Amino acid sequence: MGQFRQISTFVEVVARGSLSAAARAEGIAPAMIGRRLDALEARLGVKLLQRTTRKLALTDEGAAFLEDCQRILAELEEAESAVAERSLHATGHLMISAPAGFGRQHVAPLVPSFLTEHRDVTVTLNMSDRVVDIVGEGIDVAIRIASLPDSNLVSVKLADNQRVVVGAPSYLKRHGEPKTLAELSKHNCLAISSEGSQRGWTFREDGKNTVLKVNGNMASNDGQVLHEWALAGKGLAWRSMWEVGSAIEAGKLQTVLDDYSAPGNDIYAVFAQRRHLPLRIRAFVDFLRHSYAQQDYWRKVNR
Repeated sequence: MGQFRQISTFVEVVARGSLSAAARAEGIAPAMIGRRLDALEARLGVKLLQRTTRKLALTDEGAAFLEDCQRILAELEEAESAVAERSLHATGHLMISAPAGFGRQHVAPLVPSFLTEHRDVTVTLNMSDRVVDIVGEGIDVAIRIASLPDSNLVSVKLADNQRVVVGAPSYLKRHGEPKTLAELSKHNCLAISSEGSQRGWTFREDGKNTVLKVNGNMASNDGQVLHEWALAGKGLAWRSMWEVGSAIEAGKLQTVLDDYSAPGNDIYAVFAQRRHLPLRIRAFVDFLRHSYAQQDYWRKVNR
């Protein structure tokens, strides 16, 4: 029990930003919080936090340990809540945020089915490609397709996400398939561009990730536009499987340079760290995870 209390205290201190804030939340003296952290660091033999009178800073070891602790505590809460709330049902309003393209294709179509199962829940779905402030904007759960640097948030992986280079058969017939990254320079590449800056395409080569700036006569800040251009045979595009899977299955697009595919930015549900996560949030996250795990979900035609 003492070890568990030390770990939960460590996570709470990081989440609240200070020993005093964590102590107020628990109703004890800050010195008690400090003693728990000291005991935890002594037991582990590493420094987890750099503490001054004004601020806290995680060490590298502390940041790595925090991720494991958050996952363990979240899983424990889920297990306890699953038992405690098995006879209950989800209620209340659910505020969801999702990237625009992904939300249109893979969140919005699933919401009606979710609400059919949970009739006492209502939903607002906000779609935006900016990274929303979950706490500040009152978002219950955000869908994100990216690495997650914010250690004050809890994340649940919903699905893998592979990014691939695709082209229409008509384009590849005219221009051939690139076999190496160097051969991309001979192709018309359709790139994401925001405020005049190209995002670049990420590949895995010689055991390392490399980002290439590609050349082409068309760019856009909208991924759906790039998708449509690729379908029309205007060039190669670097897109996520969630977007192009059905087109690949239908033969409308083909992948190239598969041997260079870098690990993708996976799909996560993200929410603020809470001791008692409302059932409506957990139910929605589980619903998405189960839906995305269905066989061939990402390659179904006409989605």
